[in-house]
Amino acid sequence: MQVGWVSGEKDGERRYHVSMPVRWRDLDAYNHVNNATMLTLLEEARTIAFWKVHPDDPSPQRPMAVVDAQANSATNTLISRQEAEYKVPIPYGHEPLDIQIWLSEIAAASVEVSYEVWNPVNSPKRILHTLARTTIVFVDTATGRPRRVSESERAAWQPFLGAPSRMRVDRQRRD
Repeated sequence: MQVGWVSGEKDGERRYHVSMPVRWRDLDAYNHVNNATMLTLLEEARTIAFWKVHPDDPSPQRPMAVVDAQANSATNTLISRQEAEYKVPIPYGHEPLDIQIWLSEIAAASVEVSYEVWNPVNSPKRILHTLARTTIVFVDTATGRPRRVSESERAAWQPFLGAPSRMRVDRQRRD
């Protein structure tokens, strides 16, 4: 699996892309990716994007990977909110999905991650399957309390800050 790549450096819509395969076991009885499985695929993409797995991270291929994921890390990442809007069912295919990730908010001790899940990049027609957002809170493992987003994290993530995924629920909240 390709680790990831960055797009939008010219138009200002900078996103991190993760190629995520659909496994046969990801399908449900309706022969498409199950809604709960979609949240797992987003989790896997998010850990690729954000977790620093060795001292050399962030590398040019993983510019957002600044959260220490080692076993004895000083920080835990907790999900405080998650929502998804399913647009088109995802069938089984041999090419990986294109999961696009960016930040829609960087707060004092949390970030809101936005996602778009697209069919494979080499498809003749692009299809948007899922929109989603996740709020991640950073917690100090010693105290169990939220900790502030560090300056190095903010600097790494600022270039990926953009408008949130526009979901149906947003339109309903305005009305």
